[in-house]
Amino acid sequence: MASIDDESTFDDPAEALRLIDRERANLERELTPDPRWMYWPWGVAWLLGSGLFFLRWGPDERVLVALPDWLPITVMTALMMAAGAITGVMGARSGRAVSGPSSRQGRMFGFSWSAGFAGLVLVFSQVSDVVPESRQGILWGGGLVALVGALYMAGGAIWDDRSTFVLGAWISGINIVGVLAGPGWHALVVAVAGGGGLLIAGLIGWWRRR
Repeated sequence: MASIDDESTFDDPAEALRLIDRERANLERELTPDPRWMYWPWGVAWLLGSGLFFLRWGPDERVLVALPDWLPITVMTALMMAAGAITGVMGARSGRAVSGPSSRQGRMFGFSWSAGFAGLVLVFSQVSDVVPESRQGILWGGGLVALVGALYMAGGAIWDDRSTFVLGAWISGINIVGVLAGPGWHALVVAVAGGGGLLIAGLIGWWRRR
């Protein structure tokens, strides 16, 4: 394998450029969290959590599976907390080797997620009592998924990451489709297209890292 100290490397400018590209790619892999750990926990949370919502509160208020009312929200909350912890730890580990503007950008972007979710949850908790019960799932699910899509697109724009932007656009698009389809269907769309999209995004990101 060629090294920077090899005289032959400096005699061949093309080989030197290839070596620089390889080292840059290696450094990027070391500093970037594994996409599987960043996307798959959320994909599983959406797939299982929203899937349970669909089974308990299906289209036209049909109960497809007689689950306890508390089970879907409990499972969804637990899975999302676990996903947040996993991605937070993985992001922090990768961020230890980064300093300067990039590190500051990452911290501010992470805070934006927390602030955005806290703000929406506060607002929805204040107004959900005046929303018909059949529409509360659309209010909470549609609003929070819309926030996720917007934040992914913002992250893709900040770091000039086309794949992240496309993922955010996909989430935003399927959220619109689910909201228009109505209660029950929204949960199914988010579970299959949203959760499945996150799982596929993690797989594609991991494959590209290889």
